[in-house]
Amino acid sequence: QVLFVESGGGLVQAGGSLRLSCAASGSLFEIVGWYRQAPAPGKQRELVASITSGGSTHYSDVVKGRFTISRDNAKKTVFLQMNNLKPEDTSVYYCNAARNLYDSSGFASWGQGTQVTVSS
Repeated sequence: QVLFVESGGGLVQAGGSLRLSCAASGSLFEIVGWYRQAPAPGKQRELVASITSGGSTHYSDVVKGRFTISRDNAKKTVFLQMNNLKPEDTSVYYCNAARNLYDSSGFASWGQGTQVTVSS
């Protein structure tokens, strides 16, 4: 069973940057996505960005132009560079295997996530 371990979150001011890392314990899946879930009641987990092993990417409209997803297949790690952060980006961020670039569910076990808090 592949386990994902997310890291790199923290507290940052609006306009700042963070780089998240996602390390896989087993083989890195063909497609991996970064997801986030805001603390508001009833807020669903949403797909932020995804990437294939060949480097094809997809971004949600709300982060396009600010976030960049990348991966190091040899190190079984996927990264999410987040620039120009906004308070509405505050969430717990997770990575997971995805069925395709637009998969909003993920299908492997969820890790603990990493908290990103953006202050205004």
